Amino acid sequence: MGSDLEAGRGVHPVPVVLGAGRLTIEDVCALARRERPALLASDDAFRTRIDAGAQFLDALLAREGNIYGVTTGYGDSCETSIPLDLVEELPRHLYTFHGCGLGATLSAVATRAVLVARLNSLAQGVSGVRYELLDRLTTMLQQDVLPRIPEEGSVGASGDLTPLSYVAAVLAGEREVIDPEGGFRPTAEVFAERGIQPLTLRPKEGLAIMNGTAVMTALACLAFERADDLLRLASRITAMMVVATDGNPDHFDKRLFAAKPHPGQLDVASWLRADLACDESRDRPRRRLQDRYSLRCAPHVLGVLADALPFFRRLIEDELNSANDNPLLDVEAGQVLHGGHFYGGHIAFAMDSLKNAVANVADLLDRQLALLVDTRYNHGLPANLSGATGERAMLNHGFKAIQIGSSAWTAEALKLTMPASVFSRSTECHNQDKVSMGTIAARDALRVLTLTEQVAAAALRAALQGVWLRQRQGETLKMSDELTRWITAFGAEFPPVDEDRALEGELRRLLALFEARPWRIHA
Repeated sequence: MGSDLEAGRGVHPVPVVLGAGRLTIEDVCALARRERPALLASDDAFRTRIDAGAQFLDALLAREGNIYGVTTGYGDSCETSIPLDLVEELPRHLYTFHGCGLGATLSAVATRAVLVARLNSLAQGVSGVRYELLDRLTTMLQQDVLPRIPEEGSVGASGDLTPLSYVAAVLAGEREVIDPEGGFRPTAEVFAERGIQPLTLRPKEGLAIMNGTAVMTALACLAFERADDLLRLASRITAMMVVATDGNPDHFDKRLFAAKPHPGQLDVASWLRADLACDESRDRPRRRLQDRYSLRCAPHVLGVLADALPFFRRLIEDELNSANDNPLLDVEAGQVLHGGHFYGGHIAFAMDSLKNAVANVADLLDRQLALLVDTRYNHGLPANLSGATGERAMLNHGFKAIQIGSSAWTAEALKLTMPASVFSRSTECHNQDKVSMGTIAARDALRVLTLTEQVAAAALRAALQGVWLRQRQGETLKMSDELTRWITAFGAEFPPVDEDRALEGELRRLLALFEARPWRIHA
């Protein structure tokens, strides 16, 4: 494909140093896609702070201290004391009995994000793990040794216990890792090939790895990035729809939006004005005084997502940079703090809200597509955007089926907007009697994003056809140089449909381009 659409992204030479400061969503996503290398902070102060927690636990054990998950059973079994001669076996039992995950396996990208999120939480220095454990997690990222993690089985408190048990087990040399060539391989074989020594998890380390929000937080980082890209793409597609339908760009006048100044909505309106090369003059008559809502109100629909994203970022990044297991250690005070930081309510709320805003983007683009293919609303374009002429016209149906598919994907996205967080279930002998369902919410959000990206691919493909048909009719189209270049680049890769052809391959190609993110719209 041409360089205009496939600029590509190489590995950034600057590493992300884990344990050296606050991580961003962009850091996690870059590590997850292997665009930047991972390093672990190695200064003496950091190493001393990490190892102090493990040493504090050892001292407590020597004094027969009562520590949840170290000298007691887990969850409702916290009143069960574990004899000191059996304490060393407890971490293995924890990850063993939680090895019951089902469903699809997390992708390699998602799994790397999980490792980053868990590592960054443990690097806060209050979880009682050794520096060696953090170093081993970093090695797994560097060498791309990725646990096979089933995506189903977490209620989001006490954190992502079952999926994270697969991380703990792999650290110990057990279960399976993802084979880059396809399928899975025994961890022990891969460790032996790479010269990686399995860890025998120390007291509290199994709990520290598993009792946290790393899976939901990792998925939330990936969802946020996709939603931000989708917002900008949907704005660009909307501008193309205005051009293709010969719509009225005056709906995006900056004076209008000064009267209702939601910041994200203002941004979207400004992006549309830029793409449509708007100015204050009305230099030609409009076919319609007011376009239908899916065009006229696009900044108001997309603006909701634009205004919500900064709030979601704060929730996600605060969770990412938190210590979210239990118990935590105050080494200086010599105290063990028992709490509930494993609860994923903030991620659950962010993801439930995100999927709602994203599904509305699907609905918006689907309605725009429906206008574009309908001769009652597309202002002079042929039915279903068919490019066939003469006697061939009666045989061809153009984008009729694509509009049907878009409607199906939109309906499924809208169906999934039911919030997961309200479906708390009392579990584990009513110890976990209020749970977040944050991981289910994050998985739902990713599915809604996938469906909405499919709608965006259909809408973009149709908008390209609509612009081409306008140009074939000899009309002068008003749009920015940037939008013109963008349409030209896509048009070279996706030629007009003048005779019916199966478009699945082109839609999949567009989805691959969305995933590769080779451009940055309205940066």
